Amino acid sequence: MPQLTALSLSIAVLGAIWAFLALGPLSGFVLVWAGFIAWGCFFHCGGDQKALVKTIVGNAYGAIVAWIALLIIVNVPVPALGTVWPAIVVGVTVFFLVIVASIEPLSAVPAQVYGYAATVAYSLHQPTDATAGTGPLASLTSPSFANPLVLLIVSFVLGAVFGLLSGKLAGALTKKPAMA
Repeated sequence: MPQLTALSLSIAVLGAIWAFLALGPLSGFVLVWAGFIAWGCFFHCGGDQKALVKTIVGNAYGAIVAWIALLIIVNVPVPALGTVWPAIVVGVTVFFLVIVASIEPLSAVPAQVYGYAATVAYSLHQPTDATAGTGPLASLTSPSFANPLVLLIVSFVLGAVFGLLSGKLAGALTKKPAMA
């Protein structure tokens, strides 16, 4: 089977399984779209064992840096600066997001950016009731899947593993039978 066809088929089959799991039995424990971000990141980073490490470490590091930024913005209000304060926090944390790129597992800067962006997006675009203390921003320190950090990192890890599995399945589908 041609390599592109094999990869397309393996991603289609495993993508359907991932969607079923994320939207069904694992609902509330993973996000289907975050897993697909990590899956794509895995191939962006090279689609091999090193890519798995770079994806998981980079996505998780990005999520942690975003989580720190959110903690600062939520817990250290500076009303006099208005939207300049969150912009400063983002600028400083993004510096730390990228400066680590000389460390091999963190050398794929896009992996960190995907983790950071997905964590902030999820945290800011989910319904939050500040008066009731609900929503992702109210759960930043919760030791549960309500915490965006926990939810996103688990989703990234599983998505990256599905990426690895789809690559291995595609490889198996493209192998030619041994001649006797």
